Amino acid sequence: MVTMQERYEVVVVGGGHAGCEAARACARLGLRTAMITMNADLIAQMSCNPAIGGIAKGHLVREIDALGGVMGEVADAAGIQFRLLNTSRGPAVWSPRAQCDKKQYRLLMKQTLEREPNLRIKQAEVAALIIEDGRVRGVELMDGRSVRCEAVVITTGTFLNGLAHIGENRFSCGRNGEPPSRVLGQQLRDLELATARLKTGTPPRLDARTIDWSKFERQPGDAEPTPFSFLTAKIDRPQIECWLGRTTAETRRVIRESIARSPLYSGQIEGLGPRYCPSIEDKFVKFPDKESHQIFLEPEGLDTNEIYVNGMSTSMPVDVQAAMIASIEGLERAEMIRPGYAIEYDAIDARELDHRLEVRKLPGLYLAGQINGTSGYEEAAGQGLMAGLNAAQSVRGGAPVVIPRTEGYIGIMIDDLVTRGADEPYRMFTSRAEFRLNLRIDNADLRLTPVGAAVGLATQDRLELFETRRAQIARLIAALEAAPEGAWLKRPESRISELAGWIAGVLGSEPARGVAMTAETEVKYAGYIDQQRRQMERLKTSDGRPIPADFAFAAIPGISREVSEKLRRVKPATLGQAARIPGVTPAAIAVLDVYLSLSTPAVV
Repeated sequence: MVTMQERYEVVVVGGGHAGCEAARACARLGLRTAMITMNADLIAQMSCNPAIGGIAKGHLVREIDALGGVMGEVADAAGIQFRLLNTSRGPAVWSPRAQCDKKQYRLLMKQTLEREPNLRIKQAEVAALIIEDGRVRGVELMDGRSVRCEAVVITTGTFLNGLAHIGENRFSCGRNGEPPSRVLGQQLRDLELATARLKTGTPPRLDARTIDWSKFERQPGDAEPTPFSFLTAKIDRPQIECWLGRTTAETRRVIRESIARSPLYSGQIEGLGPRYCPSIEDKFVKFPDKESHQIFLEPEGLDTNEIYVNGMSTSMPVDVQAAMIASIEGLERAEMIRPGYAIEYDAIDARELDHRLEVRKLPGLYLAGQINGTSGYEEAAGQGLMAGLNAAQSVRGGAPVVIPRTEGYIGIMIDDLVTRGADEPYRMFTSRAEFRLNLRIDNADLRLTPVGAAVGLATQDRLELFETRRAQIARLIAALEAAPEGAWLKRPESRISELAGWIAGVLGSEPARGVAMTAETEVKYAGYIDQQRRQMERLKTSDGRPIPADFAFAAIPGISREVSEKLRRVKPATLGQAARIPGVTPAAIAVLDVYLSLSTPAVV
């Protein structure tokens, strides 16, 4: 039998949010790229809530956009309700969120990918990696084709040995209704990569025509929507409303009486689920004193009756789900379009990767998204972008692209994953950032657009806007520091919007979007920002202390065997990374610091 062989420079396996960013980045950088997905019609499918952003997740999307990624632009185009969250607190934690039209998001993303001249989309299942001389050289497809390449980025989401649960029923799938990826999952196991079994889930979807909306509280969008992309000048189309409700005492009774039928509590589900987003049955079990919980009814699109019941993720049997829904005021007659379900899947321990998201023991193989133990579209997209950039740089012979913790939430996420791993699905929070006053949504371009520009991902339009914003921000801050208006602005009750005329005079024109907000934050919080920047410099110093790849941790006296084994497993590239490994004590870091200052240690 003659095998049909194709050749590309990079192959991206999977068409989810990580795969879209990885494939587009590689193609944009001029590499012949193939995206291989099991269903080309479901690229960028929002299998859970059709929403982008949220607390800390909005920061990730802004950073993806600042680097030259695509998620923010598509979310702005497909968004049907926009809200800026956390505005009652300081600007460090303001986060944009958009409810999107599920179908439009998928279609717009596919159109964006199809417009890339160097990208080809192929519908197929990957059967195996081609490995030669200890390096990945391509993939074999189930249909008999082989695709040769220089780098492979795997972004398979929940498809690796996926198993869905609805009550006592369980069935193999990747997402509900789609086949799992078993063969590739087995090969990754055969490579002796450390794995984990994780779980995620979704709530039931309801028919909007069967809901009594008068029983729910309206949740409108913002009068002035905040876009994700720096390239989006304004969002001025009409927005839909979401709705807030609560569970009842009857909901609580239904769940308690049926808890033995829950796969979570019967022992049927083995994987660990996300602590921060528990199922509804988990909420009532773990918080027994709480009489009710909030739910949000969120439309899945403009041309569908399907309503997403946010806050009611469950894997209970269908009859129990129906009783739970009917127990909520306003949903007594609501009809379920599809039930909620839980899905278990295989994930690779991200400590098998380096900071480029390349598998340490198998050069040429990069992993991104839920396969690395994360949850969420935004976390996946951020990893996909970075894995794609590093795969492209490797093929082109360029320098790796690694974002430090001090420069972005994307860098924090990747550093957390590859140094600490993930015992449960990892979600980004603003609390994970040591220097979040410097990692705001408004200055993401100042931090990261130069990084995207250095590798060639930033378009001319983006660079021109960036230079305009950067110059205006610098000019405005300098003017504020030299004028009485600056001292006035530092008062808590003062707002820069009251200086609109003065600002236009200083700049000689109206400021670009977000310029005034950035200047106001830098002036109001100058003392705190300077303090954090000094702390950042100290962290950069420790992160700048390299550890040789062949460093003999076991040969250092004064470091316990347990700590030595942790260091040998993770192989930190710097002293700072070593200090962030769980279980590596400050005393051990002090000893390691001394030995790094001495002559080069013996090779392992």
